[in-house]
Amino acid sequence: MAPPSPTPTPPPSQRTLLGRLPLPERSYVAEALRTETVGGVLLLIAAVAALIWANTFGSSYEAVSDFHFGPGFLGLDLSVAHWAADGMLAIFFFVAGVELKRELVAGELRDPKAAALPVVAAICGMAVPALVYTLTAVVGGGSLAGWAVPTATDIAFALAVLAVIGASLPSALRAFLLTLAVVDDLFAILIIAVFFTSDLNFLALGGALAGLGVFYLLLRFEVRGWYVYVPLALAIWGLMYNSGVHATIAGVAMGLMLRCTRREGEKRSPGEHIEHLVRPVSAGLAVPLFALFAAGVAMNGEALAGVFTRPETLGVVLGLVLGKTVGIFGGTYLAARFTRAELNKDLAWADVLALASLAGIGFTVSLLIGELAFTDDAEMTNEIKAAVLIGSLTAALFACVLLRMRVRRYRSLYDAEELDEDGSGVPDVYEQDDPGYHLRMAAIHEEKAAEHRRRAEQAGAAGNGPESPA
Repeated sequence: MAPPSPTPTPPPSQRTLLGRLPLPERSYVAEALRTETVGGVLLLIAAVAALIWANTFGSSYEAVSDFHFGPGFLGLDLSVAHWAADGMLAIFFFVAGVELKRELVAGELRDPKAAALPVVAAICGMAVPALVYTLTAVVGGGSLAGWAVPTATDIAFALAVLAVIGASLPSALRAFLLTLAVVDDLFAILIIAVFFTSDLNFLALGGALAGLGVFYLLLRFEVRGWYVYVPLALAIWGLMYNSGVHATIAGVAMGLMLRCTRREGEKRSPGEHIEHLVRPVSAGLAVPLFALFAAGVAMNGEALAGVFTRPETLGVVLGLVLGKTVGIFGGTYLAARFTRAELNKDLAWADVLALASLAGIGFTVSLLIGELAFTDDAEMTNEIKAAVLIGSLTAALFACVLLRMRVRRYRSLYDAEELDEDGSGVPDVYEQDDPGYHLRMAAIHEEKAAEHRRRAEQAGAAGNGPESPA
């Protein structure tokens, strides 16, 4: 039995929430999420390895994490943990910058009306967790320094959860999750830049800005060669680190400078091409390495109990599990009501709730912000990390329950989107207005009909043979 055909795309005058994507956008989303899914699995492995290492051979884990190396005369004699957080994550944020630029000029965020829904959902999905943390900390008499910890979403971890439970989400839900994460990353970047900038070194900052200017001019004049850009990028990163601004901001800035619009004859823009090359390094190496040296916290009974008794750690857990879900679901619902957008008839609001709970997985950026928020309190930093792990795991389990309830529906919609009966290489749902598609399908059905007529004649001839029953 053929899978059900998704609801046809509505006329332009009627806006649909979580509607079918245009084919080029669908192809880009599928490729991007494929890489992130593999990276998410590696991220999970790295996080588990960190927990096992830290809780069985804690002294060696601390020794490796605290081992310093690098050119001290450049102010870069850093520990392994710092290289992972400030160096490796710069690659992650570079990819985030390219993603954001592409979404703004060629993706879902290009159209202000279409962008309103994921932007409002992302803003509410960050504001409500921050509010939940703040209220919990105020009531419990705790520190407000960690208000930004539960505001982030980890797209790679979320996709790994989807891969584990086998939920083949339809393209509209996958795109919504990706766009949500891109906007989420943007605001996380702004939070890091504004609230976690230490005393500024204006000389180093001026050098970093000058380097970014050179980077921009080289791109505009279309100078090519990795041997030009990689050394320049390293110099910009080093100067940004010494400026007092978090070094990952350098990665974002360079990503935003890439051209992400295609010119005539281009299969990919320069930004898409570079993202295609760098994303596997980010997802498969940079983020797992950060997780390996950030997620190693002691998880004994006393530490676990403390997560639910200290206002700071409880605020993080509630912010991720409750705040993210309520914020994203509520923001999406209100935005749909005020923009008069109709939910895709193939989906239900329960699907939005499931995605909202999945966005409560705030692993990578939440761990980074936790380190920045309590940088002078090692004990609190470890407890905040434990809270992030517990909150992300709880959100993942809650999302798994909701997604499994709809997994058959997702699979039928996914199969319908992938169906290519005419073998053209383009899913059939995108060819309904193409006369050539219908002619190809007519030829296929005529060939099948001719085959069935031939078999019928053979069956009739066999039935009239001398040994046939009377």
